[in-house]
Amino acid sequence: MYQVRTDLALEAREKFENDNVEVKGVQVKEEHPNKNIKITKVIIETENGAKIMGKPRGNYITLEAPDMADSDEDYHREISNQLAKILKELMPIDKKELSVLVVGLGNREVTPDALGPRVADNMMITRHIIRKFGKYAFGLKRNHQISSIVPGVMAQTGMETLEIIKGVLDETSPDYIIAIDALAARSAKRLSRTIQITDTGISPGSGVGNHRHALNQESMGIPVIAIGIPTVVDAVTIVSDTMNNLVSAMEETRRLEDLGKSISQLEEAEKHELIRELLAPNLNAMFVTPKDIDESVKRLSYTISEGINMAFFPV
Repeated sequence: MYQVRTDLALEAREKFENDNVEVKGVQVKEEHPNKNIKITKVIIETENGAKIMGKPRGNYITLEAPDMADSDEDYHREISNQLAKILKELMPIDKKELSVLVVGLGNREVTPDALGPRVADNMMITRHIIRKFGKYAFGLKRNHQISSIVPGVMAQTGMETLEIIKGVLDETSPDYIIAIDALAARSAKRLSRTIQITDTGISPGSGVGNHRHALNQESMGIPVIAIGIPTVVDAVTIVSDTMNNLVSAMEETRRLEDLGKSISQLEEAEKHELIRELLAPNLNAMFVTPKDIDESVKRLSYTISEGINMAFFPV
């Protein structure tokens, strides 16, 4: 079976739904906090489910907001509020004081990959203040110690992200890691409009086929919450969607009906293989990002950082 190139568990699950395949050991729950926001929880409960889905066992929570790419501040605050609530579901924020390391993954110099570093820039950092002035420095009921790091990418540092973070963990001993990274989506309509939160960690660079060592509880020794927004889509999937639209148009045109029917009879995997052959070698490895990605990443980095800040320091 061909695998859809996506970091979103929701899209991986949708692929099986489209093929009318039931995946045992995987639960899907939907919530609608309001008419503009949809939250889908994909819970992979068994090893069999994890193997079929191609993702580790755990909770994958997808927050979809169709207008998230717009610049409406009130709307983005609603999204931040929902993100804060999800983080409180995954972490005991309201039960005890936590020490949390926020890791901004990605390359600051490449706009579609700059989400993580920009979120770290906007975080409310408190560890150094609490360590100097005491736990009552902010006058809050619970004073969580928040620190952050932007480890960069191997081309910049010569080191694996895992190596850098482990060195920080040895010195600071946090209770949790929150890792933020840009993701790859299957559908262009989800670019800059979807947030995925998961308690299974993350593999930096996996979305674009550049797999690095995974950051998860097994490798770090502490729980890792990963937050990501898809900023790129594989060029092949865009061509595939366009091809499907073309086939539909052909089938409605009498002269091209036979050609359209012959193409439509191809299975999805065969279509993708055909497209990859047609695109190779020039476009096969290309990823596409929206033309307004600069503004989107800047805006969405605030949305995520505000959600994290609101979870630990409610106004």
